[in-house]
Amino acid sequence: MNVVIIGCGVIGAAIAYELSQVKGLKITVCDRQPPAQASTGAALGVLMGAISQKIKGKAWQMRQTSIQRYETLIPELEALTGRKIPFNRQGILSLGLEKENLAAWEKLVEIRHSQGWHLEIWDTAKLQNMCPQVDEKITGAVYSPQDRQIDPTALTLALVEAAQHNGVTFKFGVAVLDAQISAAESSPQFCNQLETTEGKIAADWFVIAAGLGSTPLTAKLNQLIDIRPVLGQALQLRVGYPLGNPDFQPAITGNDVHIVPVGGGDYWVGATVEFPSNGDESSPLRIFPPLKELANPEGEIPPNQELLESVREQAIAFCPELATATILRTWSGLRPRPEGRPAPVIGKLPGFSNVLLATGHYRNGVLLAPATAYAIREMIIS
Repeated sequence: MNVVIIGCGVIGAAIAYELSQVKGLKITVCDRQPPAQASTGAALGVLMGAISQKIKGKAWQMRQTSIQRYETLIPELEALTGRKIPFNRQGILSLGLEKENLAAWEKLVEIRHSQGWHLEIWDTAKLQNMCPQVDEKITGAVYSPQDRQIDPTALTLALVEAAQHNGVTFKFGVAVLDAQISAAESSPQFCNQLETTEGKIAADWFVIAAGLGSTPLTAKLNQLIDIRPVLGQALQLRVGYPLGNPDFQPAITGNDVHIVPVGGGDYWVGATVEFPSNGDESSPLRIFPPLKELANPEGEIPPNQELLESVREQAIAFCPELATATILRTWSGLRPRPEGRPAPVIGKLPGFSNVLLATGHYRNGVLLAPATAYAIREMIIS
């Protein structure tokens, strides 16, 4: 059975690796650029599972599946490829425990306990003892020892290499030009083949995992899945030494700002959330680029320097020593956010029996990649 995956960010690569372990599948992955570009290359890889507010249904189930799978996936990939994947197993610390939200956190601790997960509420004394780099004005925190942080680019490259090792073919620099749909007026329809810049590719199954590139692809199949860009900016700061306790370096988060230790006294800080045309999320007046322009979404949203600076200032408010850090680099990327529906979009493309969607993960692509790969595998092998 031939399977073609379009898109090789973390989602496409995770699906390719997962499917490569199924006997009898011939898998090809196409992308118009090298792996781990676009939103994957811009992500911070903070895997907020137990510490997230999602407690039931598919949203929690997918998080739980992914966090559990990462524990076996990383050693598996490292053994197969000989690559080292930076994977921080020291948990996530969420700051800003105020009196008014204490009850909500206590409830979450209870729920997680009943689900077999562990969360701890730290008072100011415990916080200062464990993480003296945190400003002493911060009254408390919630610590999640089972959540993780991973380097998204290193992960994606390892997934690609492991999938290649298992026989998957990767074609980079290949763009999809058109799709050929079965002539029969049957419902649902069948996509026979894609026309690419490297010729025609036929398959039994097509998986669209192209993030923002999914919108123009689905338009070629006359079923527009509307995914819009949301810009995120981040920076890498060099302090030159580990903040606080060198042996305890969790990812720290608060007020939607992450401080991620990446070794050698360097920290990633991010990320902004920037919508097109300076409209905010709730504004009915947001003006989006015409859909035909979304075929090439790069450059749609100019990065806002003030927003990046405000993220840096928030990080300094949490960890004052970051004020003296050198900015090594800044970067940005566009996240794929489904318009008018929850993220992500996983399932059959409406009207088609053999086109699957695994896209629109917005800010949780790295977190949900293993669970997404499982879901796609189930749809294909069932």
